[in-house]
Amino acid sequence: MEMSFMHEQTMEFSVAHDKESELKRNLTIIYDALREKGYNPINQIVGYILSEDPTYITTHKNARSLIRHIDRDELLQALVKSYLQA
Repeated sequence: MEMSFMHEQTMEFSVAHDKESELKRNLTIIYDALREKGYNPINQIVGYILSEDPTYITTHKNARSLIRHIDRDELLQALVKSYLQA
């Protein structure tokens, strides 16, 4: 009797990829909220990164709360990585 085995592809779980996706999603929400309120989003986000002062970020669309949940070191790493891979 010959045994037949079904070969299934193993799913790969990547915490790093999920974290980067969430970071990008949240940063996009923050960027859009700043733009909608008439701010220069790049300047405001840079101001926040340099000072860690959340008042650089609007409360519109809950953006200020979102930025507080982003680790600045992880954000800087993702930005540098993205810039150098472009």
